[in-house]
Amino acid sequence: MSKPNNTALLIVDMINNFQFDMGEHLAEKTKQIVPRILSLKKHAKQNNWPIIYINDHYGLWKADIDAIRKECKNEISSDIIDSISPQKEDYFLIKPKHSAFYETALHTLLTELQVTRLIITGIAGNICVLFTANDAYMREYSIMIPKDCTASNNDEDNDFALTMMESVLFAEITTEKQITSEK
Repeated sequence: MSKPNNTALLIVDMINNFQFDMGEHLAEKTKQIVPRILSLKKHAKQNNWPIIYINDHYGLWKADIDAIRKECKNEISSDIIDSISPQKEDYFLIKPKHSAFYETALHTLLTELQVTRLIITGIAGNICVLFTANDAYMREYSIMIPKDCTASNNDEDNDFALTMMESVLFAEITTEKQITSEK
């Protein structure tokens, strides 16, 4: 596995209120992936890769991370939000729908940063991560999905999404350890 400097780490929908059907269940699965996403984030920083958070706007329609954090924080989400929120040097974009590309500045930002390879992480693996990977494929990005850095409401749906991303979108399905051990 090569380690190109044209890589970006995408973190999808991790600032979340989990106020939906089976939200508490997804929050528990999300807690399990946070440490591995943080490890990837550290690796990205060490390699000067851009770190791009792309998130639902929760009706605020502003890319104001503080307002979105405040809107999303509750007893279910607080620990997750506190541990994985963007830092000052990270990029933060909002999205109106499932894909990180749909009606956002993501493609323009990636072009400006000369990114050609995306490592896509976050939730839900079978919805927003899958739709983001699909749109990345249509824009001819090389795609990596660390399977231990995505979560869905159930493992079968997550596994099916990973299979689709690998077989249809030609995504490289990998792990956090495989990426962070790149020399």
